[in-house]
Amino acid sequence: MKVNNVSLTISAVSAAQYPATGYPEIVFVGRSNVGKSSLINRLIDRKSMARTSAVPGKTQTLNFYNIEDQLYFVDVPGYGYAKVSKRDRERFAGMIEEYLSTRKPFRGAVQLVDARHLPSEDDVSMYQYLKYFNVDVLVVGTKVDKTSKAKRQTIMRDIKRTLDLNQADQLIMFSATTGEGKDAVWDWLENQTGIGGSEQ
Repeated sequence: MKVNNVSLTISAVSAAQYPATGYPEIVFVGRSNVGKSSLINRLIDRKSMARTSAVPGKTQTLNFYNIEDQLYFVDVPGYGYAKVSKRDRERFAGMIEEYLSTRKPFRGAVQLVDARHLPSEDDVSMYQYLKYFNVDVLVVGTKVDKTSKAKRQTIMRDIKRTLDLNQADQLIMFSATTGEGKDAVWDWLENQTGIGGSEQ
């Protein structure tokens, strides 16, 4: 999908603030600094619409990005950052659970894992959490340009095995630097949301 118009509609902390347009929504989840903002920016062909930061744990709200008045990308707080206080972690968890359990336009989740390493315990817990809510999940292995192409199949097998990936869910390797995987991610997004597949 070619994106011409995108805007940050709202940074929400509760259901009362969610947009009322009814557009389908996709949530982006992952460990702090796994590359969520970089993936979103690459998908929408922007350099800094989603705020990237060298400081883990910076995203502290549910950020709703309006894509072409057709769907929302929902960027949620990263997990697994030790310096985030227990109180903040509990607050983030409550925000995400409220969204997953109540939001009708929600169509699926993109979970990012770092392709350079095996998924962490937090990654496994998040995947299991999403499956508890019967969420369709696309797992995206980020920073794949920093891995050996000869080891690609081994990396994918290890990610699937560690997460115990459901056969209905998909794994795509992605690089924000080269753009590898971008079109495949968009194919999944369009299939999940039913939006028109205009030229990429």
